[in-house]
Amino acid sequence: QVELAESGGGLVQAGGSLRLSCVASGRTFSSYAMGWFRQAPGKEREFVAGISWNGGSSVYADSVKDRFTISRDNAKNTVYLLMNILKPEDTAVYYCAARAGPYSDYSLRSLQYDYWGQGTQVTVSS
Repeated sequence: QVELAESGGGLVQAGGSLRLSCVASGRTFSSYAMGWFRQAPGKEREFVAGISWNGGSSVYADSVKDRFTISRDNAKNTVYLLMNILKPEDTAVYYCAARAGPYSDYSLRSLQYDYWGQGTQVTVSS
């Protein structure tokens, strides 16, 4: 069993930056692919970014490419999402998710993730 806890959300002006963190419990984090998803009011949950178990590969939604960066520190059981040049349309609850391994690769599909955090609110004002 893996528990995930996000932090780092908040209110920021357009053009600003935030860094989200997701800390995982358990000793198997280092073999799990991780993903970030987001859900805006009235919309479906959407993929934002994913990273492989060892950080060797990553992928981004077109809407965040070149603005967001996903990374991980397996020694700290933590995955990060650095968000730059934030836009009002980035406003959403952001969730991290873990895809059970061992040595799993990322997926763009939320159904392929096994564990989810509670989410952290990101609000970008114009």
